[in-house]
Amino acid sequence: MASGHAASRRIGAHPRLDAFLGVEKKEERENRSYLIYLLVIATVGWALASYDFNLLVVAIPTIAKDLSLSPGEVGLMGFVIYGAMMVISLSVGWAMDTWGRREMWMLALVCAAVFTGLTFFVQNFWELVAVRALASGFANSELAISITLVNEEVPAERRGFLYSVVQGGWPLGVLLASGVFLGFNGLIGWHAVFLLGVVPLLAVIVGRFWVRPSERYQQVKELKEAKAAGDDERVDELLEKYDVDVDEVEGVTLKQIFTEGGWVRAQLLRTSVVWLLYSAAFVATNTYIVYWLTNYRHFGKMEALWLLLVSAGAGYFFYPLGGWLGERIGRQRVLIASAAAAVALNTLFYFLHTKWALWVVYFFVYQATNGTWSGVGYAYWAESFPTRVRGTAIGWLGAMFTGGLILGSGIWTLLIGSASTAVVWFVVAVGYAAAQFVASLFLPHIRPGQELEKVAT
Repeated sequence: MASGHAASRRIGAHPRLDAFLGVEKKEERENRSYLIYLLVIATVGWALASYDFNLLVVAIPTIAKDLSLSPGEVGLMGFVIYGAMMVISLSVGWAMDTWGRREMWMLALVCAAVFTGLTFFVQNFWELVAVRALASGFANSELAISITLVNEEVPAERRGFLYSVVQGGWPLGVLLASGVFLGFNGLIGWHAVFLLGVVPLLAVIVGRFWVRPSERYQQVKELKEAKAAGDDERVDELLEKYDVDVDEVEGVTLKQIFTEGGWVRAQLLRTSVVWLLYSAAFVATNTYIVYWLTNYRHFGKMEALWLLLVSAGAGYFFYPLGGWLGERIGRQRVLIASAAAAVALNTLFYFLHTKWALWVVYFFVYQATNGTWSGVGYAYWAESFPTRVRGTAIGWLGAMFTGGLILGSGIWTLLIGSASTAVVWFVVAVGYAAAQFVASLFLPHIRPGQELEKVAT
C-alpha cells in the first residue's frame, strides 16, 4: 500500500466526481483520492463496530441458553455493557483532544478487535460480561472518533451528505451480524462466530496506518506549542489557515465545555438533552423490538428478525437521504421532522395488529429513528463545537446517548412486569419520542455549508 503522501497524491482529474465531493477548489486541504480513501475506511470501520455490537444482540438467546443465564443476568450484562460504553466514550473524547484523533481511532479498533477475539474463550457469565463490556465499549467509541476526524476533513459544502454515507455503515453492520450468525452459528458455534469478526477488524486497522491527522487538529496542536514558546509570529501564521480563539486554545477541554458560558456550554446542554431522550425512546423501537413483536404481536422469532433485517437493509439509503435533505434545508429541521415522524409512527404502531400493517409502519419507524435522524444528527454534532474541544464534546454526547439507553432500558424493565403494555409503550416509545421532539425545537438552526470554525467559536 502507498505511503500517506502517495495515497493522497492526485491521480487524474475527474471534474464531476470532484464537484460532487466539493474538492475542486480545496486541493490545498484535501484531494479527491485521499478523501475517498478516508470515507471508505471510516464507513467500513463503523460497519464493523456495528457488527461487533449487534452480533451480541442476535446471539444473546443462544448464549443465554448455552451458559444457563437467568433473565436477571442477561439484564445485568446489558447494564454493565452500557456503563462501559459510557465511561469509554467519555475517556476517548477527552483523549482525542489531548493526544490526537488518529491515535485514538487506531487504539479503539485495536481494543475492539482484541476483546472480540477473547470472546472465543468465554466460559461463564462474568467472563462474558467483562469481555463484551470492553469490546462493545471500544467499538462504540468508534462513532465519536469518526464523527470528529471525518467531519474535520470533508469539505464544508458536502460535510453533512458525505458523513451520512459513513453513518450508513451502522445498518450494514446489522445485516452482517445477522447474516454471519444465521449462516455460521449452526456450523461452528457462537464462540467461533465472534472470532470471525476479528479478521476484517484487523484489515481495517492496517488500512488506518495511512490515515492522516486532520489539519484542524494539527493547527490547534501547533498553536498550543507556539503559544507555549512565545512565538507570536508563528501564531499569526497559523491563524491565516483557520480562525481559532487563541485565548482558549490552551485551556483544559473539560473545563471549557462545562464551566465557561457561551455557545459551547449552551449547545452541549441542548444536544445532551435531545440525545438522552432520543436514545431512551430508541430502546423500545430498536433494542426490544423483537421481544415486543414475538410476545405481543404474535410474530415468530424468524419473522421478527426478517422484519428487522429488511428495515435495516433498505434503511441504508435513508442515511444519505437525511444527509442530502440536511444540506438543503438544514440539519436541525430534518431532526425536528424525524422526531415528529417518530412520535406519530410509534403511536400508530401500538394500535396495529395485522402483520402486513406492522411491517409497513415499522419499516418507517426504523428509518425515522435511524436513517434520517442519524444521517444528519452526527454531522450536526461536529459543527456544533470548535476544534479545540470538539473531541471532548462529542465524547460526552456519545456518553449521553448511552445514558439514554440505560434510562430507557431501566424504565422499560421496571414497567414491563407490572404495568400494561399500553403504559410501557406510551411511556418509553411515545413519551420519550414526544419529549425528544419538543427538545429538538430548541436546537439552533446552523446554516449548511459553513466552515466548522465559522459555526462554533
